[in-house]
Amino acid sequence: MASMYKYFLKPVLFLFPPDWTHFFVVKFSSLIFKIPLLDKIISPLFTYNHPLLEREILGIKFKNPIGLGGGFDKDVELTHVMPILGFGFMDIGSITAKPYQGNKRPWNVRLPKDKALIVNYGLKNQGVDHAVQNLKQSKKQIPIIANIAKTNNPDIHGQASVDDYLASFKKLEPYADLININISCPNTGDGVLFCEDSDLLANLLEALQKAHNESVYKKPILLKLKPDLSDEQLNALLDLVGNYDCIKGFVVSNLTRSREVLAHSNPEAIAKFPGGISGRGVQKLSTEMIKKIKVVVGDKYTIIGLGGVFTATDAYEKLQAGADLIQLVTGLIFEGPSVVKEINKGLVKIWQRKEMNSF
Repeated sequence: MASMYKYFLKPVLFLFPPDWTHFFVVKFSSLIFKIPLLDKIISPLFTYNHPLLEREILGIKFKNPIGLGGGFDKDVELTHVMPILGFGFMDIGSITAKPYQGNKRPWNVRLPKDKALIVNYGLKNQGVDHAVQNLKQSKKQIPIIANIAKTNNPDIHGQASVDDYLASFKKLEPYADLININISCPNTGDGVLFCEDSDLLANLLEALQKAHNESVYKKPILLKLKPDLSDEQLNALLDLVGNYDCIKGFVVSNLTRSREVLAHSNPEAIAKFPGGISGRGVQKLSTEMIKKIKVVVGDKYTIIGLGGVFTATDAYEKLQAGADLIQLVTGLIFEGPSVVKEINKGLVKIWQRKEMNSF
């Protein structure tokens, strides 16, 4: 299946603009996998199960540690598709309290030589009410992480931005297994990042703690971090978060703003495209941040590693660095729908080889 995608399907899909391709893939797969019994026929081609892959984290059971990252299923259209492709869990969103039509196109620019994307959606989505409606109608087969961000509107700031997060949190919490608070999107209109503003973040954490304490659901809350934080910023953030027991972990990491991570793309050719970098460019940054967090907090928090995962080796490096689970998005685009199966098979082989060598 990997060869079929690499040599036949991918060349065709990559002939079209990435914004169109993503729209087509989401709509087509959402529709076709609603055909009765098709999932039973297709699923064996893309899934791989093994006891070594199973884990229980934060009281939630995962069939395998590989999940879909945020930004691919923005409007909760693929919850029935991703289990068929072998994913052990998935992010939905980012979801905001109000709909946002997206930044100026293009939203994606492919950088094949770097196995990366320039991403500039700006939190495009149809809003939390639409997401909740789709969640209510979906048949959940794998754990769902609701990825929540602030509505991309510069007029929403200060306490209003905290209230904006809370509005989505309260509506989504009953239907998700975990909540992922995105405090690090690099493509917002006001340029404000909660992960860089300690006062703003403290206000948000206070509000989340209060909502968590009052909630009957008490779902685990994660924070999504950017990979460009300095050591000083990261340590200050970890110190602050330690005061709020509603926070159970981190997603590491979001896109990077740095263009220096692109080794093979022409800087002048891509300078006109705003946005953050995904894929290989963020791989080392995210893995290093996982290591730093692990050194400071040990096993206190759950860590989901995200950024530049294309192979089992990539996933294993992040797990060794301290991640408990792995997410990918760009890897799915470049490697195709069999990528999760190949990664899971590869991880089992690595672990079995390590176990044999330990005797």
